[in-house]
Amino acid sequence: MGDRLRLAVGVIGNASTTLLYAAPILTFTRIVKKKNVGEFSCVPYIIALLNCCVYSWYGLPIVSHGWENFVIVPINGIGVVLELSFIIIFLKYASISQRKKAAIMTTFVILTFVATALMSSLVFHDHIHRKMLVGSVGLVASAAMYGSPLSVVKQVIKTKSVEFMPFYLSFFSFLASTLWMAYGLLSHDLFLASPNIVGCPLGLFQLMLYCKYRKKGIREEPPLYSKWDVESNGETIKQQLPPPLEDFAAVVEEKPKQQVQLQVVTSCTDEINHK
Repeated sequence: MGDRLRLAVGVIGNASTTLLYAAPILTFTRIVKKKNVGEFSCVPYIIALLNCCVYSWYGLPIVSHGWENFVIVPINGIGVVLELSFIIIFLKYASISQRKKAAIMTTFVILTFVATALMSSLVFHDHIHRKMLVGSVGLVASAAMYGSPLSVVKQVIKTKSVEFMPFYLSFFSFLASTLWMAYGLLSHDLFLASPNIVGCPLGLFQLMLYCKYRKKGIREEPPLYSKWDVESNGETIKQQLPPPLEDFAAVVEEKPKQQVQLQVVTSCTDEINHK
């Protein structure tokens, strides 16, 4: 019964994690259309890449006992492909400074994973020490992945806008961390449960923040035509800029031609006198 429940939680956890890794697709679709990353950060996706790489390695028989944790291998393999795709898109449309920072972080993450994999397979020769090494790195990477969206929390609070903190990323982060925490506890594997104990409250905090500022998530554009002041003989006169061409055409159609011509002549005369 315990193994069936653990497997069921693992399968549901795979589904929720797939949605978590796929959630940024909407964000990067906007980036591709705009051909500009704006103020979006690539940090969460780089850290997620490290997390996926480490736990893909953790679930293989070279680290775990047999295929006891095989359920985490396919989903993290999918995560590696998705996160790499997001990073490549970011590098393509980012500014030079953003591109340089993202490239350095990505290189560091890849080197960290390669060092962990080589050390676990060549230095240690038993599953216990291999799991301790890879699990420790995975614990740090997973906790950082769940907390990485907090890098934009300061911006959310400052601007009172959740534009740069996608809801689905926060929601599926909370859901996935809850399920994998349950899976880790059922498996008696602290390296799977511990980071998700951190991920649950972090995901919940992001959701609370989103609920607080979600109504202000869309920024209002300033009006295209606004009033401006004109100084005339020491007095401030409020004038209205002309309406768009479509509105002006509608006005012309509604008024008799002679009246419109008279208004245009009067306006030109006033402008000349004013000068």
